[in-house]
Amino acid sequence: MSPVLAGVLQLLALVAALGLSYRPLGDHMARVYSSEKHLRFERWVYRAIGADPSVEMRWPAYLRGVLAFSLVSLLFLYALQRVQGALPGSLGFVSIDPDQAFNTAASFVANTNWQSYSGEQAMGHVVQTGGLAVQNFVSAAVGMAVAVALVRGFARSRTGELGNFWADLVRGVVRILLPMAVVGALVLVACGVIQNFSGIHEVGRFTGGTQQWNGGAVASQEVIKELGTNGGGYFNANSSHPFENPDGLSNLFEIYLILVIPFALTRTFGRMVGSVKQGYAILGTMAAIWIGFTALMMWTEFAGRGPAFEIAGGAMEGKETRFGVAGSSLFAVATTLTSTGAVNSFHSSYTGFGGGITMLGMQLGEIAPGGVGSGLYGMLIMAVIAVFLAGLMVGRTPEYLGKKIGTREIKFAACYILVTPALVLCFTAASFVLDTPSHSMTNSGAHGFSEILYAFTSGANNNGSAFAGLNADTQWFNSTIGIAILLGRFLPMVFVLALAGSLAGQQPVPETAGTLRTEKPLFTGLLVGTIAIITGLTYFPALALGPLAEGLAA
Repeated sequence: MSPVLAGVLQLLALVAALGLSYRPLGDHMARVYSSEKHLRFERWVYRAIGADPSVEMRWPAYLRGVLAFSLVSLLFLYALQRVQGALPGSLGFVSIDPDQAFNTAASFVANTNWQSYSGEQAMGHVVQTGGLAVQNFVSAAVGMAVAVALVRGFARSRTGELGNFWADLVRGVVRILLPMAVVGALVLVACGVIQNFSGIHEVGRFTGGTQQWNGGAVASQEVIKELGTNGGGYFNANSSHPFENPDGLSNLFEIYLILVIPFALTRTFGRMVGSVKQGYAILGTMAAIWIGFTALMMWTEFAGRGPAFEIAGGAMEGKETRFGVAGSSLFAVATTLTSTGAVNSFHSSYTGFGGGITMLGMQLGEIAPGGVGSGLYGMLIMAVIAVFLAGLMVGRTPEYLGKKIGTREIKFAACYILVTPALVLCFTAASFVLDTPSHSMTNSGAHGFSEILYAFTSGANNNGSAFAGLNADTQWFNSTIGIAILLGRFLPMVFVLALAGSLAGQQPVPETAGTLRTEKPLFTGLLVGTIAIITGLTYFPALALGPLAEGLAA
């Protein structure tokens, strides 16, 4: 079988699996977030944290809950790393340095999982399982809660109440993420992913010597890193490590885990606003971008010229032979169009255009289908802007789902789309103005520029992947990327929740003959065009200096 045909078959199998999961999972999540009942275990949690899940919150109170919980999580994870040397199961590893502990705590709390360390050489079992894995669950649940709050803003009227953050957080973990993670971990173990608490031991003989490996509860952390679009690897090699991703079957299953909740949330959106067709319109936009990016990635990685490309069947540099070009391309697009950041190949070794595709996927805002929760609310923000632009073209007040998009609403949406590019471009520029950061680059020219642009694109968009040709374990990058991660995560949430509160307080506007039909394919096309134009105007000059220049020179 040719590699190209194998890639097409993998894509079709993935589409089929996602299609089968779409309706039941989306409906289940809609029931979870609409239910007024609380499980016994959930009531225990509420009593333990002193929360009343029946109290409805306006957007400032909801935001305070998000920020307070995230701050406590940040401090806890930072402290856990700083005392690692005194913890049982530390495997002899010392405590993490302050700047790296801050970077890692910020990264995992913000659902980014950027790693400037080698997991198997720095983190013991307690930090990995009690710190990092726990944050993989709760940070994903925070993103889902904010998305649901925005959906309620569209669904409700004449009230500023968006639900209860603590109830949404606990339900997301207990009723959605935990059950799926248990089943997924069992599948990964069956595929060969390890799950143990063994210490460091020597294995085999390599070129006359031995190599030291340590085990760990890898399957349970691997499943939530993908399912929650987190991305942090137990090992430095991430999802290219055979302990995390043994073969082509596990690779395809992990890609499925990355995509299944973000796509299914569009069904949840449709059910909660009372129109599944609206959910299909958002799904169509996400799917069109995802399939288009996947096709472009496979084309650029298979179409390389020269004897080496022809013998290898494509651009195999930096890719695992277990997965090949097709499995690596599928994974790279899925992980950068979502906020996952897990990698099964070396993105820095992709062709110039291939590396640019991974970068552009993040610069779109990771909305196709995006991160767990963040992808949906990011796409809905883009839908608000698309409706506003359509209203300008026809000369009438724009409306979306029966809500007027006025000056207040468009200001919140505009602030949302400006925050991340400002962080990316300003920090990238500062890194080239100063002397010290440039010493971290292992490459010069266009590729060297791409390494730093990719790092801040990944951090500010809460992705976490890297070109990996950059030494980011320095005070400058640990600090600045950590700041970009926190601001890139929580500032947009401020504007999302403010928008949700504004929408929830409105009185519904009746549909008329002049109302833009936002459930039709025409709107899907308008939305795709809006996303492309906004991203292009924002990032094209920077991309022209990096991946585009490198690709055209190849």
